[in-house]
Amino acid sequence: MALRPRSIDDNALPAAATQRPRKIAKIASPSPSPILPPTEPTEQSVEYISSADLKPLPDPQAKIKDLLIELESKDWVKACGALNDVRRFALHHSSLLLQILEKVMTIIVKTMKSPRSALCKTSIMACNDVFSNLGQALLPSEKEQESAFDNLLLQLLLKASQDKRFVCEEAEKTLETMAMCISPLSLLEKLQSFVTHSNLRVRAKAAVVISKCVGQMEHEAIKEFGLATLLKIASQSLNDRLPEAREAARCVVNSVYDAFSSGFESAKQDDGASDSSTEELWEKFCSSNLSAVAAQSVTKIVVEKRG
Repeated sequence: MALRPRSIDDNALPAAATQRPRKIAKIASPSPSPILPPTEPTEQSVEYISSADLKPLPDPQAKIKDLLIELESKDWVKACGALNDVRRFALHHSSLLLQILEKVMTIIVKTMKSPRSALCKTSIMACNDVFSNLGQALLPSEKEQESAFDNLLLQLLLKASQDKRFVCEEAEKTLETMAMCISPLSLLEKLQSFVTHSNLRVRAKAAVVISKCVGQMEHEAIKEFGLATLLKIASQSLNDRLPEAREAARCVVNSVYDAFSSGFESAKQDDGASDSSTEELWEKFCSSNLSAVAAQSVTKIVVEKRG
């Protein structure tokens, strides 16, 4: 039997079998881009200019007309610039500033309350220059102006008590300038109410300023203000929680004692009275004006100093 020739197609696989299914390339889905927080505009920086570098204004007459508006600008950088202009007026054109000083200081007290540290510090620097050149003019001449000065004093004491060191140091510097440039008798009347403030740091800062005021007063000026009054003010800070308040109170006590005993120096030379007589009079003076505990603390301070 003759064999049938093999056809090429006999060994061929079916067409479906020869075509392997093509692999479909997987298209990777794009990874989601990270969500970035919205970018905040960069805060403009403010340069703190020293008083020595503040030059006179080229046209102070024109500048003074817009000064109050610029001080109240919503743009805090412009407000800082206006505060530096106040400083220029205080240093070089004080007669022009004097005409609107009360309104200017009212706005400065507001800017001191700003949460922006740069604006707060610049306003304190403006106060420093105003105190240096127009200090006595800041004292209220009328009853209505007293609250404005009291608010200014309170804000300076609060800023000197806060934790931001560069603001605190500037406020302390300004309080020291105030103590040097304003009549101590007038300033003491304002400060004495702050030694009983609810904020212990404010009490301490007030005690320090009182000590600086008394320290530069002559004996006659201390007597004029009142030995007993100063003694009572100091006794309120002797047991305060902060050391700087207690140290300031001790300084005031010693100044009061020096003024008290100065009147007996000539008497000692005339009648030969002993040192104990002055001490006895001092003890009686303390006992008649203070509680027993406070009088004992005050007399102890003097004994320690003399011993």
